[in-house]
Amino acid sequence: MSTKQPESSSPACLAHEADDAYMGFASRDEIAALLNELLEAERAGTGVALRSAEEAAGTRFADLLRDVHHDEARWCAMLLKQLKALGLPASTRIGAFQDKALAIEGLPERIAFLNRGQGWVVRKLREMLPKVRDDALHRDLTEMLRAHEVNIARANEALKA
Repeated sequence: MSTKQPESSSPACLAHEADDAYMGFASRDEIAALLNELLEAERAGTGVALRSAEEAAGTRFADLLRDVHHDEARWCAMLLKQLKALGLPASTRIGAFQDKALAIEGLPERIAFLNRGQGWVVRKLREMLPKVRDDALHRDLTEMLRAHEVNIARANEALKA
């Protein structure tokens, strides 16, 4: 009496060929939406930090805002590079956050609002990172997450002083 083993419908050796979404990773459309949403937010943050740094000249906030501006510009460049590498179109918009933040008069209040924007980016990255399959993109987004966490901590310290 021979027992015939049932054939597997999807052998494990072909799992690497499965669609990302099927495997629990973000789809190409989800990645495009995230990268563009982050790009728009980082552009807004760049504008807010630059304008605020100019206003903060000579205050305890000047160095922090210059550093945040530098970081925001760096992340814009990284997001554009990743979109291009993935063959995805890049948004040209600036997030509405910029106008809302610049309408805030006091620097401490504006920095607190900017920090909430940094926190929004952190939440988005933490939600999406487990779903990012591409190693280079995952590495860049992880670095972006860490930099935003550092900037949040620095801003909180500056606001306490």
